[in-house]
Amino acid sequence: MQNRRQFSRVLFSTDAQVIFNDHQYPCKLLDISLHGALINKCDAMTGCTNNDAILRFTLPQSDIEIKMEVVVCHIEADHIGLKCRHIDIDSITYLKRLIELNLADDELLHRELTMLIHDAQ
Repeated sequence: MQNRRQFSRVLFSTDAQVIFNDHQYPCKLLDISLHGALINKCDAMTGCTNNDAILRFTLPQSDIEIKMEVVVCHIEADHIGLKCRHIDIDSITYLKRLIELNLADDELLHRELTMLIHDAQ
């Protein structure tokens, strides 16, 4: 199977919340990229592909919250793939730094940021 990802994912396991249909559900963030995230399966979201939600989580040992508006892309047996539709400037700044620290490849990160900006236009 060919990997078609344009954005690098970093493993980042932390508690998170997904807000869907005006309800908040706890979940576990499994990995994250500039373009989306993977969370553990939440029973409330079974069969909800293409629906909008909000993913939010706090960086460990801090008060920094990252919040992104997402769409549910796929639901598998034990995880849910989310694609970022919108993220505020503070959240993207912290997310960029988180990915930068985990990638250890500045050139790759800048290439991905350029792609993200190009996709948004």
